[in-house]
Amino acid sequence: MFLFYFSITIAIASSALYHFVQKSTPGNVNFAVSLIVTYVISIAIILIIYTFLPTSKGFIAELRELNWASYALALSLVGLEVGFLLVYRSGWNLGIAAVLVNVVAALILVPLAIIIFKDKLNWVNIVGIMVCLMGLVMLNWKK
Repeated sequence: MFLFYFSITIAIASSALYHFVQKSTPGNVNFAVSLIVTYVISIAIILIIYTFLPTSKGFIAELRELNWASYALALSLVGLEVGFLLVYRSGWNLGIAAVLVNVVAALILVPLAIIIFKDKLNWVNIVGIMVCLMGLVMLNWKK
């Protein structure tokens, strides 16, 4: 139960920090330089974490077991980083951009989850989807 709540807390806190920091990144710095620093520091942190969670099979054996998803994840991470850096540098509002992207991404994932992972929707989920759609309309509502 601890892992259940701990993991979602990390995800929520990291997402909020991510958007706050992305919006705070200096606009006069080349975004590629910013991302190089981000990924070098990220690799250092992950290497430290790896020393506390070594594998019984070894690093090379683990590498051999990776599939396409790890490489696609790398592509999606770079897309997120570049996308949000450019979104915030172009003047998007912090709260609006983050909500818009996350809601639209979630709506895109619903049919994929149903088709590929055989997830099931109930009436509460459908109401939640409708609320998300209404939220998108309200985000773009002009006075």
